[in-house]
Amino acid sequence: MTAPTDLQASPAPETAGPTRPPLWQRAYRRLRDDRVTGWLASLLITLLAFALRIYHLGTPHEFEFDETYYAKDAWSLLHFGYARNYASTANDQILAGHTTNQWESSPEMIVHPEVGKWLIAIGEKLWGMDPFGWRIASCVVGSLMILLMIRFVRRVTGSMLLGCVGGLLLCFDGLQFVLSRLGLLDIFLAFFVLLAVHCMVADRDHYRRRLARRVPTPLTRRRAWGPVWSVLFRPWLLAAGVAWGLAVGTKWEGAYPLAGFGILYVAWCAGARRGIGVRLSWVKALAADGVPAFLHLVLVAVIVYTATWTGWLMHAGQYETSLSSTQYTHFTGTGHCEGQNYVEDNPNDQAHWPTVDQPEKHGVAGVLQNLESLWYYHRDVYTFHTHFLNCATHSYASKPSGWLLLNRPVSVAAENGIKPGQEGCDAPQGDTCLRQVVLLGTPVLWWGGCLAAIAALFFWIGARDWRFGVAIVGIATSWLTWLPYATRPIFSYYAIVTLPFLVLAVTLCIGKLLSRKDPGQRTLGVIISGAFFVLVLCNFAWFWPVYTNDLLTRSEWLDRIWFKRWI
Repeated sequence: MTAPTDLQASPAPETAGPTRPPLWQRAYRRLRDDRVTGWLASLLITLLAFALRIYHLGTPHEFEFDETYYAKDAWSLLHFGYARNYASTANDQILAGHTTNQWESSPEMIVHPEVGKWLIAIGEKLWGMDPFGWRIASCVVGSLMILLMIRFVRRVTGSMLLGCVGGLLLCFDGLQFVLSRLGLLDIFLAFFVLLAVHCMVADRDHYRRRLARRVPTPLTRRRAWGPVWSVLFRPWLLAAGVAWGLAVGTKWEGAYPLAGFGILYVAWCAGARRGIGVRLSWVKALAADGVPAFLHLVLVAVIVYTATWTGWLMHAGQYETSLSSTQYTHFTGTGHCEGQNYVEDNPNDQAHWPTVDQPEKHGVAGVLQNLESLWYYHRDVYTFHTHFLNCATHSYASKPSGWLLLNRPVSVAAENGIKPGQEGCDAPQGDTCLRQVVLLGTPVLWWGGCLAAIAALFFWIGARDWRFGVAIVGIATSWLTWLPYATRPIFSYYAIVTLPFLVLAVTLCIGKLLSRKDPGQRTLGVIISGAFFVLVLCNFAWFWPVYTNDLLTRSEWLDRIWFKRWI
């Protein structure tokens, strides 16, 4: 749904003075105003974010949560081009500095694509196979995500002030902060999704300017389509397709926002064509804009996604050789349900790749053979995600229906029982100290974001303001799509992809408060908005110790564990 917008300036009365510039000129000028000041403010906030995130990045000196998979997979990719299994003692050996000769001969059946792990591998290549090395890529990308958020909000709202507000709110969120300090994949996924949506919004502006220039007066012919051939190639949309491919190449759930924003994009195009006088704009937009959008977004994303598996494709024979000698029990052996055995329950070809029985081919035929093996590999991974974990349990698993309310944070590292006098512990006699790292969003921001999301839905549907539609589609496609998977272990930090759109909703609502025409109401809006921002900042500072593994007495720790479900 798009806001009703006239792409041409309305004729001004003769007594009204000079003619007002067309909308496309005003929009373009709006984006160019204060360019130097805007970039300077953006970079300063990004540097602040980076300084906060790199603080004691290498501590705790251990594999935190799923770092045990991704950091080692990345190190293996760096050495072999594909992931290999590790010896059972590898974690201790790596932390002791013995980082080579820890692999087994068999390839590992990884359950997520490889883009994020290749990014982690870059950090390990430059800084070594230690906690700092496997976390630095997340730190850099997490900081760049703040910069991207500033520019994204500025593009959506046209306000540099609101752009800075949105960037600072994201900067001071605990979930984004901690994920920027861990060698996990989700921060990369969130970055690429936000980048893709930003490119699509940029294309919306670019597309509407091109339409307005080519159709200076509204069309009057009943069968008019508006420009078609002149708007087929869309560079911003092409960039979005590349970003979507990288997002899905990090984690598959990036496909849901791609689908949602693809539909929203066609709605934007239909609204733009309706604005220049095109009748049956939805039908014509599907043909004239939907097909190019599919090619730019989906086809390009598929090509990029497939290209990210180049290392795997070059070593497909390693997987086929292992399959010919033994089954991958990680996928096809005994599952988490009592008595479950996937091979026995699915005896046909579910645990077999036909390419295993084929002679090795070369050239183009060899590439096609490896692509076929990759397809069967994806089939097995899909089986793992949709069936194998259905009866599994995890102490920090949570229902997605409560993620936005922070129903169950995830503890990724903890050191308990530190006695008084040890490591600077000043707990009273009989008490102890502890250290912990918790994946927990800043509560004031998330709870305020839930209210802002409700308001955004009203402004999108009721006021037909397209900007709020960006927030709603982003929230819906990155959060509600998890509801069907509530029976398997999933975790609240997956909502990191939703966070930028919650922040956008909050920032748009702040913009509404600050743009009131009545001076008294505008002053009240400034007070409310400022108070909310200060509360977010103070809330982030309060939880800083459990974000950064700082030492706390048990009573200080309990002051930050507001609900029993947070333990």
